[in-house]
Amino acid sequence: MFVPDLSHHARRLRDIADALEAHSEPTGDPLTPHPDTLAVIGNRHIKRGQLNYAVPDVLQLQRRIRRYNADQDIPHGDIVALALDTWLRAKGYPPDLNPPQAEAP
Repeated sequence: MFVPDLSHHARRLRDIADALEAHSEPTGDPLTPHPDTLAVIGNRHIKRGQLNYAVPDVLQLQRRIRRYNADQDIPHGDIVALALDTWLRAKGYPPDLNPPQAEAP
């Protein structure tokens, strides 16, 4: 009986798990923003883009974001960025904060 050698795949999976863990260090509170995200949010000179999605009105997200902004004085875009980044990191989708540089012509 032939048993395939899967050690290469196991090694690759360990490498991927290590890379994900390096990007997303768990904290005691799953809603604690990642330090890298806080650094990005704190940089007012970073390029920003518009994020437009249709969301269910019944969740009252716009009203809740406005209220949180009024209570905490955190800009609306930062609230959305922090929430989405935290959720995506928790699901295993950390950002690549060091994208490859474009080659000079």
